[in-house]
Amino acid sequence: MKRVCNQCHTEMIEDCNVSVEGGFYGLKISRKGKGIFKSVSAKPKAAVCPNCGYVAFYIDEYKEFKF
Repeated sequence: MKRVCNQCHTEMIEDCNVSVEGGFYGLKISRKGKGIFKSVSAKPKAAVCPNCGYVAFYIDEYKEFKF
């Protein structure tokens, strides 16, 4: 799926890493569900617009968050 910039409608560069500068940890998206084993988490990636610099975060495992 191609990602298109919301600002200028240019095709974005995907699969960029996201990290916190100065830390040995990163960002994690998580959702706690019902039950013991129903939680799900994913590491976000970024897409960058080469035209205007807009950045969008996304996860590849988005379907796992439906429960």
